[in-house]
Amino acid sequence: MSTPEDPGHGLPRRQTPGLAPLEEATLTVQERMHGSESECHGAAERRQLSIMFCDVADFTALSSRLDPEDLSAVIREYQLRVAAAVAGFGGFIARYVGDGVLIYFGWPAAHEANAEQAVRAALAIIEAVSRTPVRTESLQVRIGIATGVVVIGDPIGTGWARQQTAIGEAPNLAARLQALAGPNGVIIDAASRRQIGALFTCRDLGPVTLKGMPNAVPAWQVTGPAAFSSRSESVHAATAPLLAREDELALMLRAWAQASSGSGQVVLLSGEPGIGKSRLAACLMEHLAHQPHTALRYFC
Repeated sequence: MSTPEDPGHGLPRRQTPGLAPLEEATLTVQERMHGSESECHGAAERRQLSIMFCDVADFTALSSRLDPEDLSAVIREYQLRVAAAVAGFGGFIARYVGDGVLIYFGWPAAHEANAEQAVRAALAIIEAVSRTPVRTESLQVRIGIATGVVVIGDPIGTGWARQQTAIGEAPNLAARLQALAGPNGVIIDAASRRQIGALFTCRDLGPVTLKGMPNAVPAWQVTGPAAFSSRSESVHAATAPLLAREDELALMLRAWAQASSGSGQVVLLSGEPGIGKSRLAACLMEHLAHQPHTALRYFC
């Protein structure tokens, strides 16, 4: 039988200053993690998400140096800082695994700027965790972000184990990219790079070989925000090459050719948020740059 002095393990609990307030704060983290039943319950669906995986750099060395209770207090404070940082960018904390945090952008609510919000959240996490010591420990994080279509919406497990699990390539890719990142580094995949346009400065890492991936994948390291005031401004700046949209671009160019010959055309470009519609439209305008035309742009 457990007692307050013996929490079921046969060892007296060592009192750690300030532990009780953290225990109360942890409930807030868990509430953020799981969300409300009404918010996240529903049938499974295909959804394009940007997925972030974040962990503490050199965590093995930290865990071997600290007493388990001290380590627990550090991790809980770190989790609180991560939760607070992502909350302002629409991030949904899907799971905590030790020092690792899995976060979805685009769930439960879909947004056009998932990748942008994920990158902004990543930079906010780095600032929140590293600006001041966490319980006297100076921490750094490693972050990977990947964007893609997943199946999500049917919760698994019960109670505190209840989770929203996204099934697809993006979660695994985000975890692999995170492992590639250095301390306070943010590594993103090609889909995320395409969607953020010129909103951030990035260093091209070229194709990288990742554990478990059959082929090398392009990757970029985010180095900071760019000097653009809005997403619409960045759409027309230099950005990553247009990928896997050759057929759609060819169709639009054919419509332009018909319109130029006197046969009026209308093209409706529609799709899920974040798949690159704005980038495709910008690419069309690049092709028409040296042809006579009048462009009207409306934003809402």
